Amino acid sequence: MGGSMSELELDKVYRRGEQGHGVRRIQEWLTLQGFAVAIDGDFGPATEAALKRFQAKAGLPVSGVADAVTFDRLIAPMKAAIASIPAQGRSPGALVVAYASQHLKQRPREIGGENRGPWVRLYMDGNEGAAWPWSAGFATFCLLQAAKTLGVPMPVERTFSCDLLAAFGREKGRFLSTLTAPPDRTQIRPGSLFLRRRTANDWAHTGIVTEVDEETFQTIEGNTHDAGGREGYEVCARTRGFRNMDFVLI
Repeated sequence: MGGSMSELELDKVYRRGEQGHGVRRIQEWLTLQGFAVAIDGDFGPATEAALKRFQAKAGLPVSGVADAVTFDRLIAPMKAAIASIPAQGRSPGALVVAYASQHLKQRPREIGGENRGPWVRLYMDGNEGAAWPWSAGFATFCLLQAAKTLGVPMPVERTFSCDLLAAFGREKGRFLSTLTAPPDRTQIRPGSLFLRRRTANDWAHTGIVTEVDEETFQTIEGNTHDAGGREGYEVCARTRGFRNMDFVLI
């Protein structure tokens, strides 16, 4: 899972007066856990106070020091999201949906700025920032988890780009275009990916199909929000129509 390991480990114990990326990660997780502090990489009195409040709530020794045990408790949502799901005879698509649902339950979202924070770095192999929209990163991360669990090759390659996802889908004969004709909905099974089409050769957003109905389909998707924009900040479950949608069939 390139990039994910470092998100799950603290490189050293951090205490008041220290600065840097490690402090920033502690501040990100405190904020994600509901103990909001400035994410500035500076371990000052506010970070120490928030950490003590978190430790008290978690039933840990209230030291105000970020040790391995405290960090492990801070990142518990991410550990739960990436935990292995037994295949139990599930199809690849069903397993993709199971993993996406497991992530959704932990409420992954950006923190500390646009396309930033530990969840974005997890889905984007360590990358973050304005230039890194992460919907394809999230979708293909769930695909990768399913493929690894089943011990099968990826149906399409892991990518952070919606346009590349469309290209890989075409290459593998898995691309279903709705540009010229209504889609054969029976082909779009749970675990397939939708791609929101901007123009004939440009796709802006992607996510995982969880259910297909007569005129709509259900999704779990990253880098979105309740208004459905592509530059959203969290993983959401949504209902979408078929207009301007293409699909990568899984």
